[in-house]
Amino acid sequence: MLAARGVASRRKAETLVAQGRVRVDGQLVRELGARVPSEATIEVDGKHVPPPADHRYVLLNKPRGVVATARDELGRATVVGLVGARERLYPVGRLDVDSEGLLLLTNDGDWAERVMHPRYGHEREYEVYVAGDVSVATVAALRDGVTLDEGVARAERVRLERRSARGGVLRIALRTGWKRQVRRMCEAVGIRVVRLRRVRIGPLALGALPPGASRELTPREVRALADARLREGQPKPPPPRLARTAGASRPGARLPPIPRAVFRAEPIKPAANEVRRAGGDRQRTARRSAASGRGRAPESPSTHVRAKASTR
Repeated sequence: MLAARGVASRRKAETLVAQGRVRVDGQLVRELGARVPSEATIEVDGKHVPPPADHRYVLLNKPRGVVATARDELGRATVVGLVGARERLYPVGRLDVDSEGLLLLTNDGDWAERVMHPRYGHEREYEVYVAGDVSVATVAALRDGVTLDEGVARAERVRLERRSARGGVLRIALRTGWKRQVRRMCEAVGIRVVRLRRVRIGPLALGALPPGASRELTPREVRALADARLREGQPKPPPPRLARTAGASRPGARLPPIPRAVFRAEPIKPAANEVRRAGGDRQRTARRSAASGRGRAPESPSTHVRAKASTR
């Protein structure tokens, strides 16, 4: 009921109940999951909670430097302030102040739970600009998993889109949403995130929405995100393809600007680079072999047979 009235997400609402901060018709409630009539009077921290408003589902392109909360004690700009809603909306999931991109806001707690809980399997896809040595081995390490405080963190899929001497651009898809997970995973494999942008949650892509702008989700998008096909015991559907920035796969194409102070990435195909490196190794080996045999005439099989016969 607290989630339905837009007080908080379901998990946060359970915390409020456990802390003894909720009263129903004047009575303190501490039992999780207690049934409450729809017409009941509910108070949280002594403040009346109005009946549920119509549900809203908003997609925001969060700019860097904006806090993903409803309010901020330091007076910083918040995502709720950017949307400017009259209803009490709250962000769905995490996106730290230094990150940008797709963020959902709603007053529907049940829907928010279905969107962000890992058991429902919605992927989060990120466009990650990194500084450091980005190699095929780096990509493999992110895919195989690195150990964080919460456990082993694995990327569902990783693609190296561009690479230069100073860094590169990665596409990383996750099913978990641990705090600063992408940044910590990259740090664990020796690279540093300089820009992080979430571009997709499940079937919903950020698209061309400008930074700071927002829009309402369509009914079809709301239903698609609420689809819980990945409950425990059910088979996983085929994974979606990693989204591509328009034109990013063509030689010479550019992604959004990379901070010049860090590096300037150039288009490169990692697989082709590895092939060229392997080809160069083979050529160097052939040259060394030729040099070691120079000045010695090869011994023909017929000469070897005659020499052997003369010793009999």
